Amino acid sequence: MLTQTLQDGGDSFKVSVQEAATGAPVVLFAVGTGGQPERHATLLNALAESGCMIVAPHFERLASTTPSEDELTLRARRLSLALDAFIEPSAKVIGVGHSIGAATLVAMAGAQMWLGPGRRILIASDGRLTRLALLAPPTGFFRAPAALDAVRVPVLTWVGSADSITPPIQTEWMASAMSDSVSVDVRVTEGAGHFSFMDTPPPHTTEPLPDKNAFLQEYSREICKFVIG
Repeated sequence: MLTQTLQDGGDSFKVSVQEAATGAPVVLFAVGTGGQPERHATLLNALAESGCMIVAPHFERLASTTPSEDELTLRARRLSLALDAFIEPSAKVIGVGHSIGAATLVAMAGAQMWLGPGRRILIASDGRLTRLALLAPPTGFFRAPAALDAVRVPVLTWVGSADSITPPIQTEWMASAMSDSVSVDVRVTEGAGHFSFMDTPPPHTTEPLPDKNAFLQEYSREICKFVIG
């Protein structure tokens, strides 16, 4: 993947891009708190080898586990800006994201995102998103009544049973809330944690899976199948 620099007003940000043949599936990859796409190397390599075009913006690491409104709107804006720069206007896009990146994609697909009562985050929806693959998504942002009603794209969501940050009950709640309007495929891997989806997890974390590499290969294959569809 090549890394290029884009402008966002007076600031710049990096985007890793994997080119592909005309008409290939386009993946918009939204990273989690750490902000660096290369920490998901197995997944991104699998998508590239499957012939997908990949657009993966880089972000500054979030200082808090509870991001601010400014941080969330910046991420959503730059995800859309990256698509503007590298894909045809009529292209359809599959969003793939981990953790806070997954939640941002849900908001970009039409959901209302809230930080608390009376604290809605205004994120513009992006009609280019045609399906979402969500890895360990935090769903507390969407607990307001009808917050998920406008999402109308198929969803694959995957979480680990040992995830204490975004436990399976969060994903199961979201699937239930969406079930009347969209297709939601929920996968739960026994023993996996929040960072099991990453080749390079944050320092000082302990991996609960006995064979993490096998899991990385397994879930990456399944995400590729979903993307290629």
